[in-house]
Amino acid sequence: MPHFDEFYADKLRGSLGVTDAEAVLDLRGAKRATAEASLKDMLERSRFGKSKVVAVRLDSPPEGGGETLFQPIGRLLLDAKRRGLIERLQTLPAQDGLGFYVSLAGKPQRSPA
Repeated sequence: MPHFDEFYADKLRGSLGVTDAEAVLDLRGAKRATAEASLKDMLERSRFGKSKVVAVRLDSPPEGGGETLFQPIGRLLLDAKRRGLIERLQTLPAQDGLGFYVSLAGKPQRSPA
């Protein structure tokens, strides 16, 4: 987009990242069990609070390839989305590194009876 700064062009393209999030769950350097427990804790606590946006950051693959937390954490997030705990889920833009942009649904609003 030649008429926009790259920052605004990214906004129009929909690449929401770490700077757009209200909080960051940094799982870089965490072992799989610790990362999964931290994510599950965040999802559980989100059920009782207001909705918010979180950037979940993960380690990049090691040189020469190897496993990352991207797939197991992604599966947990997709399951939470199916259960209605997450309203929006997308990957972080390339400049932010590996991770997810997550909009937590928060506590459901009760309608007046």
